[in-house]
Amino acid sequence: MARIKTREIERETTVEKIEKILTGAMQEFLAHGYAGTSMDRVAARAGVSKATVYSHFHDKERLFKALIQQSAHKKFEDLFDKLPLEGEPEVVLRHLITTALHRMISDKEHQAFVRILIGESGRFPELAKAWIHDIMTPPLKIICEYLNKHPELNIPDAEATVRMMIGSMVHFMMTQEILHGKEIFPMETDRMVECLMYHILKD
Repeated sequence: MARIKTREIERETTVEKIEKILTGAMQEFLAHGYAGTSMDRVAARAGVSKATVYSHFHDKERLFKALIQQSAHKKFEDLFDKLPLEGEPEVVLRHLITTALHRMISDKEHQAFVRILIGESGRFPELAKAWIHDIMTPPLKIICEYLNKHPELNIPDAEATVRMMIGSMVHFMMTQEILHGKEIFPMETDRMVECLMYHILKD
């Protein structure tokens, strides 16, 4: 019994350390970019030893990819809490688009992370590929599967339609928030939602 409790405590300690490392790493990457961040700085920020950081993530690239996976989990854990998607397209798609769009424009940490990713993608393409794999691809596949189950929508190309939907939302976030376009040509999120719904549902 004592051994079991000891193992549980060790697991909890490990989870806590990983959370500290990821939190510290996010702070460092946002402050100094990918190239300017070192494992030493991450360890110091997280309050753990450098050896502890390496024991869990091996190198900086794996640490950055772990942050991408963590971001994906946070964004999808309740947006796609029930799979496969079920319900009327008007309700399901409106919920997905509205929720995802509001999160994209309100999550300043996410926007800062995207800035870093775009800025570093030329020198570190594997990081950009990890973002596409973990953040962009899963919702595309899930929504494509849902659209293909609703032939009444008369959508000739589900994947292209979902790419249009996601691309429009990303463009909205980029121009309104990341590039500060809302100070030049602001647009209400409701207008984007209604426009996307119109183009997806129109017969």
